[in-house]
Amino acid sequence: MRLLTSSPTSFQRRTPAFNSCQPVKSVPPKNFNVAPEIIFIKLGRVPHTIIHTIEAKGHYAPWLFLALFVVASLLMIWRLEVMSGRGFEGTVLGTLVMPYCSGLGNLFFAFILGRNGGNGADVMTNSLVNNVTNMTLVLGLPAIFWGIRVLPGKGKHGKNGKAKAPPKKNAATKTHELNRLSLLLTLTAVLFFTGAVWALGRNGKIDFNEGLVLVGLFLFWQCFHVFDVLKHNVRQGQSLGWTLPLDLALLGVGAYGIYVSTDWLVGWISNIPTGFISAKHLGWLSGWLMVLPNALLALYYGWRGQPETVYASQVGDSHVSIPLCIGIYTMYHTMDVTPFFNTGMCILLGATLVHFLCVAIFGQLPRFVGLLLVAAYGVFLYMGLLR
Repeated sequence: MRLLTSSPTSFQRRTPAFNSCQPVKSVPPKNFNVAPEIIFIKLGRVPHTIIHTIEAKGHYAPWLFLALFVVASLLMIWRLEVMSGRGFEGTVLGTLVMPYCSGLGNLFFAFILGRNGGNGADVMTNSLVNNVTNMTLVLGLPAIFWGIRVLPGKGKHGKNGKAKAPPKKNAATKTHELNRLSLLLTLTAVLFFTGAVWALGRNGKIDFNEGLVLVGLFLFWQCFHVFDVLKHNVRQGQSLGWTLPLDLALLGVGAYGIYVSTDWLVGWISNIPTGFISAKHLGWLSGWLMVLPNALLALYYGWRGQPETVYASQVGDSHVSIPLCIGIYTMYHTMDVTPFFNTGMCILLGATLVHFLCVAIFGQLPRFVGLLLVAAYGVFLYMGLLR
């Protein structure tokens, strides 16, 4: 990875313009570059002692911040596994809880660039790269290697080659069917959210009022799932458990680690003027970085044999990037869309529709469809990055 030309222990923080540097101050600045139309959430800069401790490692600093990002994400995955049997099961876990953990990097990225006056096109690129990668590559590869089956097989063949009668519906079968319906609803939300962003961005810009609508859509969707969890717990006679505050505290620690690492890595890349790892490709590089926790989730829950959670976690993460991250940035500045906006939206909408049809008709993601999704990701890279 390319490093700054200054001495190894003198990494500097950036200014809101992203084109000059200044030393870290011991006291966070009091004022942020916030749009006058709204007083948005104000997060202070990371304490300089934490930054200096890692920066003192010199050329290893970027790798250490990258490791911090991964470790913080793994901490969240660990606590999510603990929470999975306490009222947040299956698709509900993947739709309501996991997106905030795997998508926190995207949220912080949008907040940091909005606070510092960064380029809105980078936030749009970050969101497109995150969602398209999740819906094509991250779901396509597990389907190729292991298969992603939401519904179990309908029947098995006997010794004489004739198919046995399908088993009667039991509690486990009903659970799989409910998971499929929940997943279809989640995929429908992706279609609506992506379509809304595409419609609002057709004029080349997304302003404050349009971003406020996107944030409102996301909050309504989350409220729907919160009440769904509460209704499920009432039916099952479950509670969220006395360890919920501890789980949330550990999730907060992981979130802070993601914020620290994201804040530093964004500033580091923004101060590199040339090369592939540079400010020119900030949206692409950050998007791939944010996909890393999603890939870990897919591999882990695929290995655990929980395909519905694999599916729902990737689809649910798409709700965070589009529309929430785009809406957060527009709370500060009007966003300019990227040149490959229409291409990225078409690929994302097409991939989501393919997932919807496969789950609705086959109850799984066939291997040949996984190959098509990986090929579609190659087209996305060529049109958006290489062309």
